[in-house]
Amino acid sequence: MTLSRPNIYEDQQQPWRLSVAPMLDVTDRHCRYFHRLLAPNALLYTEMVTTGALIYGDVDRHLQFNAAESPVALQLGGSEPLALAHCAKLGERYHYQEINLNCGCPSERVQKGAFGACLMAEASLVADCIKAMQDAVSLPVTVKHRLGLDDNESYSFVSDFVGALYDVGCRVFIAHARNAVLKGLSPKDNRQIPPLRYEVVAQLKRDFPEARFILNGGLSTPEQMWAQAQLHDGIMVGRAAWHEPYMLGQIHERLWPDMTRLSLAEVVDTMTHYAAQQVAQGVPLRVIVKPMLGLFNGCKGAKQWRRHLSDPQALQAQQINILPQAFRCVQM
Repeated sequence: MTLSRPNIYEDQQQPWRLSVAPMLDVTDRHCRYFHRLLAPNALLYTEMVTTGALIYGDVDRHLQFNAAESPVALQLGGSEPLALAHCAKLGERYHYQEINLNCGCPSERVQKGAFGACLMAEASLVADCIKAMQDAVSLPVTVKHRLGLDDNESYSFVSDFVGALYDVGCRVFIAHARNAVLKGLSPKDNRQIPPLRYEVVAQLKRDFPEARFILNGGLSTPEQMWAQAQLHDGIMVGRAAWHEPYMLGQIHERLWPDMTRLSLAEVVDTMTHYAAQQVAQGVPLRVIVKPMLGLFNGCKGAKQWRRHLSDPQALQAQQINILPQAFRCVQM
């Protein structure tokens, strides 16, 4: 079963109301296809794709996606304006509907490439990057950033950063409401240890009323997501969508109560057909079912569901019927 969806970009109040964060090794095309079934109106983001991967690598492998995933935003990692402009053009050619610049990832690998969160210390360079991409494409160009670096919690730091981008026309800021600690914390610790400062995002919205600020970070329950969605221009859900994906459906239902969604039984059935198509093209079954492991967390039979989808023999044998078999164990 498929559902028709409006183009959320046609109503400029809608695109960022609910989105799923770009997550390395998580939000691949199979994960996005699954998330789309749960949340028809959500904006989905790719994993971060570096400019080098597109300029020197297999563009089709990095950028091709199923039209059923739309709308999808392409997140780029890089710090060279011309390279980013070139890659933004590729994103437009592949029918992505937004280009997002990563200024929030704190990993050492990203720092060595001189992009990600460390770019927040070079606001003028980021402004040049944003301007180059805006000049290259007709798509919205947005930025995902942190609130500060290391122990610098000065409001003026993030305000000056946002202001520099605002001056060149950037109007959508996805704010992970924590600092990024560049030395001494792993990416996982950076998602948990630096304190959340939602009030700083709210202050940015007051100081830049014509911009949109989407809140990211620490959103872990539908109730909390709903509350923050009333206070900001949108919310971006990260790890909760990965560990407990059913929450996407729950918050979507609150945000769009009149919209028909697939039942979980229909989601499983649709994913079974999708898996059959992908396996026939040589995609490993384990890659397709991986995002589905937490779908029934909290339901009776969730453990058996996960056990079925983690069965190495069935996965190795590409046994598509593993999904309906696992679903029969679940009692909702």
